[in-house]
Amino acid sequence: MTKSALMIVAEGAEEMEVVITVDVLRRAGVDVTVAGLTGSDTVKCSRSIVIKPDSSLAEASKKDFDVVILPGGQPGSNSLAASADVGRVLQSQFAAKRLVAAICAAPIALKSHAIAPGCVLTSHPSVKDQMLDAGYKYSEDRVVAFENVVTSRGPGTAFEFALKLVELLEGEKKVAEITPPMLLK
Repeated sequence: MTKSALMIVAEGAEEMEVVITVDVLRRAGVDVTVAGLTGSDTVKCSRSIVIKPDSSLAEASKKDFDVVILPGGQPGSNSLAASADVGRVLQSQFAAKRLVAAICAAPIALKSHAIAPGCVLTSHPSVKDQMLDAGYKYSEDRVVAFENVVTSRGPGTAFEFALKLVELLEGEKKVAEITPPMLLK
């Protein structure tokens, strides 16, 4: 059965984290839905790149996904952290023991919505203190997978983050298959 992923984007999302993650997952055969936090209209990212979501979060959240992914960037991360809709999606996902993934500043949404308190995670250094203050155990690793939570540090770790998600969803064999054509180390 085809694995599925939900990428939630908000104004000010970090475009590298959105596009690289979606692209790598799709190369691995994962069915990825990009959902706009406030609707299906275009989303202007942190570096003014515009992304057209596949659907709204309201529509996409009617389905279950194998992984829900939150990209960083500002003010996108703050919007994800403040959204009750994102909170409901994350809480349902986590309670069902399905993957929850956040990169860069987006782990603040995990904190805001009480996802996996006390777990080991990482984030962009700019939000490290917030995560520590909330009781999370912090790692400086580039990607951290702890139980069903996957976190990463920022745009420069987006490929590693995406490949960890591929590994968890499709296995190491799929990672080995898709990595060489991308000329990744």
